[in-house]
Amino acid sequence: MSEYTEQEACAPVALDANHFNQFVELPHGLDIHHIYIAMDDFLTFLGFVNNQLHTKQIERLESMLMPANFSSIVGEFMSSTIPKYCSTIVKNRYHNGHPDLIPASMFPDDAVQHAPHGIEIKASRYVRGWQGHNPEDVWLMVFVFDSNRPKDVAPHPFQFVKVVGAQLTKDDWNFSGRSATSRRTITASVTESGYQKMMANWIYLSSGLE
Repeated sequence: MSEYTEQEACAPVALDANHFNQFVELPHGLDIHHIYIAMDDFLTFLGFVNNQLHTKQIERLESMLMPANFSSIVGEFMSSTIPKYCSTIVKNRYHNGHPDLIPASMFPDDAVQHAPHGIEIKASRYVRGWQGHNPEDVWLMVFVFDSNRPKDVAPHPFQFVKVVGAQLTKDDWNFSGRSATSRRTITASVTESGYQKMMANWIYLSSGLE
């Protein structure tokens, strides 16, 4: 039996400001306060949406959407919201441009198809083994969260588990590729060396993970 009712699960777990790393190294003028406010904005957004859905007896967003789609929403929200609080970076305006966040005014119209400067944002339910599409040199930031999936029966609220980030090189990725007959999306996974770099520069760790 779940310790949460469906209505209780509509309210995400609040952040603990004391669990942010005051000594983390962040690029392009970003600091932990910018990240904290953006994360808190997402919790406000999700709580509002889920409570409104609950009034209509509609499933919570994370219980309704395919897991990958919900993870995309978390990542896109962070990419769109962090620049609201950090004036030195902007969201890359190039469609599917890489990385997600780039230094403000570095590129015409704040749009670039691919550049080595900036921050790539990922959101994941997995505590390691994060994936991208190609092995590359990139400053990667991952927002790890816990939430229900459509297959879950027992309700529990959304929670940010940890946020980590670091400059990775091509050597920090393992390219998976695919066979000639496979339809699987081509992916590359962060290796142990990349994981250790990111954990050494942790940004947020929830209770029990410090």
